[in-house]
Amino acid sequence: MSLLDNPRHRVALTVVVAALGYFVDIYDLILFAVVRKSSLHAIGVAPQDMESAGGMLISLQMAGMLTGGIIWGVMGDRLGRKSTLFGSILVYSVANLLNAGVTTVEQYGVLRFIAGLGLAGELGAAVTLVSESMSARYRGYGTTLVAAVGVCGALLAAWVGKNFAWTTAYLIGGVLGLALLVLRFGTFESGLFDAAKKSPAKRGDLRMLLWPPQRLGRYLTVIATGVPIWFSIGILVVFASEFAKELKIDGEVTGATAVFWAYLGLGVGDLAAGLISQWLRSRRKALLLFLALDVVALIVYCNAQNATVQTFCWVLFLVGTANGYWAVFATTAAEQFGTNLRATVATTVPNFVRGSLVAVEWAWKSLKLDLGRVEAAAWVGGVCLLVAIVAVVVMRESFDKELDFYEQ
Repeated sequence: MSLLDNPRHRVALTVVVAALGYFVDIYDLILFAVVRKSSLHAIGVAPQDMESAGGMLISLQMAGMLTGGIIWGVMGDRLGRKSTLFGSILVYSVANLLNAGVTTVEQYGVLRFIAGLGLAGELGAAVTLVSESMSARYRGYGTTLVAAVGVCGALLAAWVGKNFAWTTAYLIGGVLGLALLVLRFGTFESGLFDAAKKSPAKRGDLRMLLWPPQRLGRYLTVIATGVPIWFSIGILVVFASEFAKELKIDGEVTGATAVFWAYLGLGVGDLAAGLISQWLRSRRKALLLFLALDVVALIVYCNAQNATVQTFCWVLFLVGTANGYWAVFATTAAEQFGTNLRATVATTVPNFVRGSLVAVEWAWKSLKLDLGRVEAAAWVGGVCLLVAIVAVVVMRESFDKELDFYEQ
């Protein structure tokens, strides 16, 4: 008898593979933030154009994720969660291998868009597969483990980016992704999806997210909850070196340093948020607790004038910890919708959140012309947090909810 004939072993393998997949996903997702300056310098971008070129490339990557979220989400509900995992990792692995050979900003932009397209499918499919494979009472632990292991990919990205050439860093990401495909062959399709294929319910129909209004409202509410996370990562962490100069931090803050400390905090926060939601038996209470901490973190960050580098690193750690509710957020998205729409929602919601960075960054850049980087970030971050808190207040609780149901 094979070990994989045991249902518990199959669930354990699914969680492990999903966690490793998200590890590679986060490595590739955050790598650009680490090698932004060194890679742009290498292809001839002038120092005064670094910030604008970096912002444009981040926006293209997020736009790719927004597009990919829709494509992979629909595929996840129509073709299966496992197929989505295979396809997404193949796309972003090849894109990162090619990224090591770019010589112009235009080439860089195209490959960042394609990489984003591929990265979009990993988390939603993984969270859906794990959520549907575990019992209602314990699935929060599974998705928390996936997220906690995943954020460690950013720590590896920070270490690789600091100790290796930027081209080598991209090659490592591509090779890790392709190696992971071998493990994917050991995963199993969700039993709930297999049952859904026999149901007359429509699967992966995007129009169902737009009507009736109550379902659309449920969808937008979940998206709004996660926007502060990517405001913090895409603005406060990615541009930490520029913020440090305006805040007159005593010493240099590099991209690798900012990513390391912020993602170390995200790992701690993800574990804490997942465990707290299980202990409180409530997703909403855990989300509200971390959003409140996020408000404190934003205030501390924007008032860190004249701090030492060491102190600013702890501030970045606080920002990361406060935004470590990603696992609870992703699990909540999966729990809010029926099996015939679950992969579509679980994949599109995180990527609409990531894609929201395009609008958030535009608002920040527009305001900083008059207010400066720090005050503009305070206003934009404050609005994101206010909307997220209201969204959680009106959201329905989903802890312990059985997932064997369909959207009509």
